[in-house]
Amino acid sequence: MILAIDIGNTNTVLGCFSGEKLIFRERISTKREATDLEYAAMIKTALDMYAVAPRQISGSIMSSVVPSITNTLKRAIEKLAGIDTIVIGPGIKTGLSIKIDNPAQLGSDLVADAVGAIQEYPLPQIIIDMGTATTFSVIDKTRSYIGGMITAGMAISAEALVRSTSQLSKVDFEKPKKMIGTNTVDCIKSGLMYSTACSLDGMIERIENELGEECTVIATGGLAGVITPLCNHKMILDGDLILKGLLHIYNKNRP
Repeated sequence: MILAIDIGNTNTVLGCFSGEKLIFRERISTKREATDLEYAAMIKTALDMYAVAPRQISGSIMSSVVPSITNTLKRAIEKLAGIDTIVIGPGIKTGLSIKIDNPAQLGSDLVADAVGAIQEYPLPQIIIDMGTATTFSVIDKTRSYIGGMITAGMAISAEALVRSTSQLSKVDFEKPKKMIGTNTVDCIKSGLMYSTACSLDGMIERIENELGEECTVIATGGLAGVITPLCNHKMILDGDLILKGLLHIYNKNRP
């Protein structure tokens, strides 16, 4: 079995594959102060829930946007399963043509997203990853990564709203019953969620106008499931996109 790990700013996603089949996908909190033993315990808990023994893990691959804990996770996996982990970065074969000013600056999570999307969906593509930040990746008809956009994620916007105001409180991201709120909580929910949906629709339209053609739009990330139903554009919701991309990259770099 292959363990795929994506370290994000807020959550770390774990996925375990048997061949091409995803056995499970789970999230654990990204804790910058945690030790390798603590991470090993968290990963083992996830494996135990699905009756996967550490000795069954024959390979591991990781993408990370938190460099300070990348090696901690590597040591955790080595301690748990006795294997070395492939970390996406320079020297790793991805099969992705990256046509931006400095390809080395492209986040490994965006690389894995793009690789996963190219394998499954028609080109050209817009990939929207909704995590701590919301990222847009644009893949052209030649399977090349030609650029994108980064904006604050919905959770960051919500935190800024609460932090900067005196009488507004934190809310859960649940779809309000109607767009026009009639109480403070619903007004906040509606404002955050529908403004995010409108932003996605507007960005998609402008990207397609610049490219001069329609794109396949794939949405992924922790908040994609609650926002995509509010959008006007047709989107493919794929919560496993980055994990599938990681598996494909692992197979290209298998020891």
